[in-house]
Amino acid sequence: MNDKTPAGRPVKLRSPFIQRLRTYFFTGIIVVAPVAITIYLTWSFVEWVDQVVIPLIPIEYRPEAFLPFTVPGLGVILALVGLTLVGALTANLLGRTVVRLGEQIVDRMPVVRGIYNVFKQIFETLLKDTSDAFQYAALVEYPRRGLYTIGFVAGTTRGEVVRRVDKDLVSVYVPTTPNPSSGFILFIPREDVRILDMTVEQAMKYVVSVGVVVPPDPSAPTLPGFETAPGTETPERKSA
Repeated sequence: MNDKTPAGRPVKLRSPFIQRLRTYFFTGIIVVAPVAITIYLTWSFVEWVDQVVIPLIPIEYRPEAFLPFTVPGLGVILALVGLTLVGALTANLLGRTVVRLGEQIVDRMPVVRGIYNVFKQIFETLLKDTSDAFQYAALVEYPRRGLYTIGFVAGTTRGEVVRRVDKDLVSVYVPTTPNPSSGFILFIPREDVRILDMTVEQAMKYVVSVGVVVPPDPSAPTLPGFETAPGTETPERKSA
């Protein structure tokens, strides 16, 4: 066994026990970190909503006036109920009239108008059903020919853009990694958009994980020179 490098320097060999501890340590991080971060962010959000909503409730009607302890998450419950009631009220004719009147007032305010319209469009897009917001996950060449990235097909491009270019274009949203809320909207010829078999949710996880969480592709052939991972052999390979 050669314990020296080509330059003649001795190699520091790691003991199997140290390697096993290192593997256990990183495995523990992979298991615990997502759970801990999820709990922390969820609890932080609940506390933030409670701090905003609960002060609006008169002191004599708060749970601590009747109980010897506070009720965490009460603000979230009240916020959900309140938002649902607002949505129900604005769904009828009177509610829509009030909202329309409010938007007309906002449209007369130069700075506020721009901020309101931007956030309104963002929330209308994000809160749509996924099938409506993004139809497919696709592979597009970006930022130049020969380089590929994942994009999300929003639909067929319409309006002045198509009239100016006079081509059959598709609107594709290309998110940035690991924050998919920012990105670019590209208008790409339909023949240059390659629709992927993975779902929009799988593609979004692929982007957010910086390419670590790869969606399964059972129909993909095994590349020459690469071994199939244990437990993922195809029926043909198993029978051989």
